[in-house]
Amino acid sequence: MAAESVTSYFRSLLDLFLERDCPVCGRPLGRFERWLCLSCAADLPLTGYWRMPRNAMADRFNARLSDVPIRYVRAAALFFYRSDVGYAAIPKAVKYNAAFGLGRHYAALLGKALATSALFHDVDLVIPVPLHPLRRLRRGYNQAEVLARTVAAELGAELRTDLLRRHRYTRTQTRIRGGAGKESNVASAFSLKRGAAERCPAGCHHVLLLDDVFTTGSTLEACYRALLPLFAPGHVRISVATLAVVKD
Repeated sequence: MAAESVTSYFRSLLDLFLERDCPVCGRPLGRFERWLCLSCAADLPLTGYWRMPRNAMADRFNARLSDVPIRYVRAAALFFYRSDVGYAAIPKAVKYNAAFGLGRHYAALLGKALATSALFHDVDLVIPVPLHPLRRLRRGYNQAEVLARTVAAELGAELRTDLLRRHRYTRTQTRIRGGAGKESNVASAFSLKRGAAERCPAGCHHVLLLDDVFTTGSTLEACYRALLPLFAPGHVRISVATLAVVKD
């Protein structure tokens, strides 16, 4: 059984016997409250970016690609992220505490939003931002892949983890202050896996690159640039999506 499945199984058992708290406000969850308390769930700061051909997240990402002759890159996130607000606990719980149920729930909401969007409904390939093999071994899972699997299912798209790799071990982005430091940390850290061109599905026309949180966009940019040789910009659109986005 995969590490992710084992962890999810034991967490489900614990939920039966232990009191659960809302990860956002810390209040004990009621009998009919599953992931967040009803109040926090109702106040989830949705972005609505999946309905906007141009938005602040996409503008920030495209500004990073001013040297690349490509179409305007579409970008969307489910909700806004601020480190001083409780909703930051959602992606953190998925990333550091293996809260897969919580992650899948909100990934499904993101996937449903994208599937009903005229901008993203035609995605046929979803690629999660990869972890370095050593970090994945230590953590036991890749949180971006956990989210991407659910998003791909909602979109009816194919999940592919055999095309992109992180070949250079880097520091965790959340522990680095400043955009310049984040950029240098992930610069040239990603590349295509050996044989990716031969495994790339024929007829693909819209790829979604997926991560958990969009902060400066440096990680997604590095992945995007690594994928360009595989997906000709004139024939294949590459879009980006995350569970949360840091608000300016």
